[in-house]
Amino acid sequence: MELDETNRAILYLLQRDARQLTMSEMAEKIGVSTSTVRNRIKQMEADGIIRGYHPIVDYDKAGLQLHMVFICSAPSHEREALAHKAREVSGVLSIAEVIDGDDNLQIEAVGVDTDDIARISDELEALGLDVKDSKILKSYYTQPFDHFGRDLVTEEGDPDD
Repeated sequence: MELDETNRAILYLLQRDARQLTMSEMAEKIGVSTSTVRNRIKQMEADGIIRGYHPIVDYDKAGLQLHMVFICSAPSHEREALAHKAREVSGVLSIAEVIDGDDNLQIEAVGVDTDDIARISDELEALGLDVKDSKILKSYYTQPFDHFGRDLVTEEGDPDD
């Protein structure tokens, strides 16, 4: 599906704040009707463009002080299956498959202490992954993909206005 300006603007606003912004507020910022926003969101959900709405968790405040990235290697013909199995390991948050190279899986995980992180590493190894390296994350930032309509949205206090 090719996204038009309205869809891109809706995606931009949902990525910024899917929980607090109402459909009428979105419609006002984009310059369309509330029913247009509602129908477009339903269609993008049905088409699989919008696959869910997820909270941004501060794991440190939730008692999970160690936020890690494990750099792993998996045989390329098993990479996808091992990535799916790794999702079942307690503490694993996300997995990124890398197309080429030896370090072809990056697994983000959280844990309470070093014993917890060692357990996660051991479980990944037991699945058949070769854990090549691990890094402690200090901070993690996300932002909306601004090509999805930032320039199409009218926002108060926007420095670009």
